[in-house]
Amino acid sequence: MANKGPAYGMSRDVQSKIEKKYDDELEDRLVEWIVAQCGAAVGRPERGRLGFQVWLKNGIVLSRLVNSLYPDGSKPVKIPDTPPTMVFKQMEQIAQFLKAAEDYGVVKTDVFQTVDLFEAKDMAAVQRTLMALGSLAVTKNDGNYHGDPSWFMKKAQEHKREFTESQLKEGKNVIGLQMGSNKGASQAGMSYGRPRQIIS
Repeated sequence: MANKGPAYGMSRDVQSKIEKKYDDELEDRLVEWIVAQCGAAVGRPERGRLGFQVWLKNGIVLSRLVNSLYPDGSKPVKIPDTPPTMVFKQMEQIAQFLKAAEDYGVVKTDVFQTVDLFEAKDMAAVQRTLMALGSLAVTKNDGNYHGDPSWFMKKAQEHKREFTESQLKEGKNVIGLQMGSNKGASQAGMSYGRPRQIIS
């Protein structure tokens, strides 16, 4: 971030549109969830987009969050004893979180890019990833989610149905209305105007 100059023209417009997608109320909810999930040891960020970014930037808070969603003994992300200070180590820690989030079930389209967080390019994408992770945790309902379940929407779940052979055979005899029906319908009495006059 230090070696980037100011943005002008179209790139400035694009960046300002991205920044407008960031939701301050959602930030508050996500901070409450992360603290409830990981414990008070993770601390709290300064309010605002940049405070949230600085809090998550080294990847440690994110790694603790995703590890807390797994049962003891099966933590997917290795957390170093001291927070990484070198840039590539911090980015590597974020990348480990992203892989663990995908393994947990977050779809690729909901996962942010490392630079979105590290350089604060798109903090709204970071929020979307955390929302998707929270929704999955609430939906799984495996006892590893901590916090208010109403903070996240449950994902739709599969509802498989079983039919007997006789039920399947009965279904073949029904003509759906999408296929059309000719009961009581005919073209009798229909006129389309005068017939075509051919003059030779």
